[in-house]
Amino acid sequence: MKFKQIIAVLTAASLAFTSCEKANKDVDTTPQNGSATGEVSGVWAKGSVHEIKGDIIIPEGKTLTIEEGVTVLMDATAKPEVIVKGNLYSLGTAENPVKFTVSDAYRTADNKFGKLWGGILAAPTSTEVLLDHTILEYGGNTTSDASTSVKMGLYKAVAGENLPALWFSNVNGKLVVTNSIIRNFQEDCTYIEGGKIIFSNNVFYTTGVTGGEAMNFKSGCLADVAYNFVYSCNTNALKLSNSGDRNPQAYIIAYNNTMVNTGWRRPTAKGGSVWLEATVHADLYNNLFANTRFGIKRDPKKKEDSRSLNDYNWYYGYDQTTVNQFQVGTNDVVAGGAHDVRGTKAGENDPKFVNYPLDNPVSSPDYNTAWDFHLQGNSPALGKGVTTFTRHHKAGLTMSNGLTYISPEPATYIGAYGTKL
Repeated sequence: MKFKQIIAVLTAASLAFTSCEKANKDVDTTPQNGSATGEVSGVWAKGSVHEIKGDIIIPEGKTLTIEEGVTVLMDATAKPEVIVKGNLYSLGTAENPVKFTVSDAYRTADNKFGKLWGGILAAPTSTEVLLDHTILEYGGNTTSDASTSVKMGLYKAVAGENLPALWFSNVNGKLVVTNSIIRNFQEDCTYIEGGKIIFSNNVFYTTGVTGGEAMNFKSGCLADVAYNFVYSCNTNALKLSNSGDRNPQAYIIAYNNTMVNTGWRRPTAKGGSVWLEATVHADLYNNLFANTRFGIKRDPKKKEDSRSLNDYNWYYGYDQTTVNQFQVGTNDVVAGGAHDVRGTKAGENDPKFVNYPLDNPVSSPDYNTAWDFHLQGNSPALGKGVTTFTRHHKAGLTMSNGLTYISPEPATYIGAYGTKL
């Protein structure tokens, strides 16, 4: 009898451990629709719709878990903010992503740059934010003196700021954004001021009116940034900085990312692809720059840490103007390593995407979801990557809900996508 009891206990423990390994394995399948304003926590059940009529706040010490297939519908008149003082876990799947969006009537070309709600703003008391298979779209509202974030002293804490899709600010916290899409925002997609961070397998497009980065990292960040695709953000795909006087020093390892047409819609010194400044420690490998402005560039007055490395990166320009932009010795472009591929003539080093018109206007923010940025089987970018460098979170980041996320292994190909399986 005792033996059977022991076996039963061990079996139950094994099942409990297994359920923690994969998001959404055991979820409540009964949708519970509702509306929300003020403080929220608990679980928003699989497949439900939640209409957000005003600012919502996850209190310090509390958690909101959003299960797969949930739609978080923002009131485009109220333009709500999502304030995270506790923890947020958004757990979508490929088949059923979580969506932070607006009603269909507002999803128009006139609103392509959003401004219809605020963003997800994680205060310094927030210890964990996880966005897995989550879509953030049509946000980036401009703050006023009446904004909850301004009154609470969050983000930049002043009126007149365009909110990012995601702000995180706990140097001791954990932030994972993976398999997600951020699109149709007025300015920055993300603005990160500290934490242990993984950004992987994400897509960013149609963002930024007069400014705005896809991924903006400041001091206090230890981040692995891999397999992300960025199309035509207004300014940089990656702004890497150690500004802000937080510890630890910002150290960003960015590898196997694909950037297309970035930076051209901000024709100033800062509009580009990757911007390094203020003693950031940045290592960049296996990144593909196609028709982007500048490539990897530094602030000449506030340079990056001298230990920074970049090599095995690939540069392509359809026309000579683009090619001239990424030449070392011009425009404060950072010299790369011996394995960089950087031609001097228009059309050299075509990466051979499966389906993308390389003559697409670089100033266009419009994205066609039928495009395919996988590499053809005869792409010269296959087999040209490096895999021997270190990364911060190879052992993984384990969240309080039991899920562990590991920085993906680097690939031998260049860019975010290899050949299509």
